[in-house]
Order: sequence, then structure tokens, then C-alpha cells
Amino acid sequence: MKTDSPTADTGQACAATRRGRPRSEAAEQAIFTAVEDLMAGGTTMSELTIEGIATAAGVGKATIYRRWPNKEALLVDVVSRLEVPMPEPTGEGARADLIEMVDYMRRRGLAKRSRWVLKAAFGQMHSLPELHNAYRERVVKPRREAGLALIRRAVDEGVLRADLDPDLLGDLLMGPILYRSILWDDSDLEDPDLARAMVDSVLQGLAPR
Repeated sequence: MKTDSPTADTGQACAATRRGRPRSEAAEQAIFTAVEDLMAGGTTMSELTIEGIATAAGVGKATIYRRWPNKEALLVDVVSRLEVPMPEPTGEGARADLIEMVDYMRRRGLAKRSRWVLKAAFGQMHSLPELHNAYRERVVKPRREAGLALIRRAVDEGVLRADLDPDLLGDLLMGPILYRSILWDDSDLEDPDLARAMVDSVLQGLAPR
């Protein structure tokens, strides 16, 4: 009797993996799109349900629960996906990376203004404590830690004073762009040179003496 060889078995397994992965990615994309479309249609975050999202995406609820333990985890991923990706280190030193970090916040502010779904998500998140806390832990906290690591590197490179608390330095550097991009909706964020001007202005006052 003819039996399949190990090579054939491996090939079949790889083929199954290749067939399964696109379906998985397509399902995730359908779920993300369903959430965005529902919100664009006026459904609030509190009104969204796993059942409603599954129906809109054309998938079963189990497909969603295999990927996310609850609605809050799914919505955090949706919002994160809509945002501007975090910048990679430039390799040009702490000053250049600080400018890139501030410019990331500038571009993020522009995205929030231009994308209604993203603006609505941020506006509603504060009224949903579980979602807000999940977003802070999974998105805001890692970004703040990355920013503080960059601040410490700037101190080590002699770009910033070493006698000030890194948290304070971070607030002094990131505070102005956060104010413009989050609290002041009509502020000018179009200038691509804004981040450099902000960072250099702060560095001039906080450079080692």
C-alpha cells in the first residue's frame, strides 16, 4: 500500500498554512472595516456589540473571540490601527529622534482631525473607563516609556541637562505638541518644520551648561 512521504506531509502542511493565513488576514480586515463602517454610520463605541460587529463583518462571533478576549481589546486595536505608526529611530542621534517623536505627534494630530472615525473614538473613549484604561495600558504607556528612554539617551549624549527629572524633561518637550494636537483643535499643525522648531527651542534652554 502506498503511503505519503514525510516530504509530502510537510508540503501539505505548508500549503494548508499558506491557504489559512490569507483567510485569517481577510477576516481580521473585515472585522476592522466593520467597526470603522459602523462608527462612520453613527454607532457609538458603547453601542457596538460583538454580535453586531460579527454580522457586519460576515464572520461568526467565535472568529472575533479567537482574536480578542472582549470588545475593549478589539476597539483598542482598531483605534491603534487608525493612528500614525510610531517612528523608528533615525540613527542620527538623540536630537534627530526627538524631532521625529514630536513630528509623530504632529502627524497624529493631523490624522485625528482628518479622520472622523478616529476623532469620534478619542472623543468617546473617556466615557468608557474599561476601554480608556486598556488604551492607556496597551498604547499610551508603551509610547511614554519609549519617549522617556529617548530622553535618557539625550541626557547620556549631553543634549539635555542631567540634573532634571526625566519625566519633567519629557513633559517640557512633549507638552507643547500635545497641547496643540489634542487640546487646541484650531492650532496650526501643517508646518513640517514645527517639530524641529519646538525641539530646538527647548534644547536651547535645557542644554548642559
